[in-house]
Amino acid sequence: MKINMSHGSGGKASAELMRNIFGKYFGNEVLDKMEDAAVLDLPGKIAYSTDSFVVTPVVFKGGDIGKLSVCGTVNDLLMLGAEPKYLTAGFILEEGLELDQLETIVASMAETAKKAGVVIVAGDTKVVEGRGGLFINTSGIGLIPEGRDVSAANCEQGDVILLSGTLGDHHACILSARMEIENNIASDCACLNDIPNTLFQHGIHVKTMRDVTRGGLATVLNEIADTSQCGVELREDDIPVHPEVMGFCDILGLDPLTMGNEGKMIVIVPEEDAEKALTLMKETAVGRDAVIIGKATAGKGVVMKTRIGGSRVVDVLYGEGLPRIC
Repeated sequence: MKINMSHGSGGKASAELMRNIFGKYFGNEVLDKMEDAAVLDLPGKIAYSTDSFVVTPVVFKGGDIGKLSVCGTVNDLLMLGAEPKYLTAGFILEEGLELDQLETIVASMAETAKKAGVVIVAGDTKVVEGRGGLFINTSGIGLIPEGRDVSAANCEQGDVILLSGTLGDHHACILSARMEIENNIASDCACLNDIPNTLFQHGIHVKTMRDVTRGGLATVLNEIADTSQCGVELREDDIPVHPEVMGFCDILGLDPLTMGNEGKMIVIVPEEDAEKALTLMKETAVGRDAVIIGKATAGKGVVMKTRIGGSRVVDVLYGEGLPRIC
């Protein structure tokens, strides 16, 4: 069975869609009340984020748009030192979408949310004319514990920059699928809870965190350098890229530094905490390939020390790296 315009009418078909798919997987004591808004008890300082997901294809090696929509918003909250608690989910369904595919994606969202420790408490569905596509918006709320202050503005000269793992996996996976190129590259799509949780629990002074998504590492580090008024120095030999992804990049002329990821983050800490932070990150499933890639310096912008001993400026991504990677 496929989605048709009656599923967005607010009538019987809409109720069946809510009950048989969304209610089946998202049901909880807040959502089940079916009110116009969720009532939440939120003491203290909160972080709030929203994001829309339009990836093509909607199912790919290592994930799908449902998993991606939860991970993307959860990770945004984590990067401010927040503990993610609640999500909302808005769906735009194009006429012709297979109900079986929608159910698979909703089930994936529910499983990912459970693993991330968040509850989906409100949502909305609209049906539009189209070609069987699917778009999701998620908003998230997290609580920031007392004493945490994580911001790009906190980065200072001498701080050390750690990266949680290899670059370019998600971008290469999606582009491979769109170009119908057969390979073993899978998306790195993942919720990153374990890394900040572990670092905070062990008393690491985390100054800055950012997930490395659209625009890649180059864009993220340039944004941090601009906000903090520090320079950034990277070492080319220390930037991890899977050999198959590197080969893919070489064939197509892509730069892993500007490619999108959906399960990687950078952490900036004082020099005295760097080695301990690296060890802790490597003990997590999402940080087992973590490395120290550089440091904050005097000056401006991002510079990379190359393998042959030279230096090159690493600038932000210009133009469009790849449509619909997230």
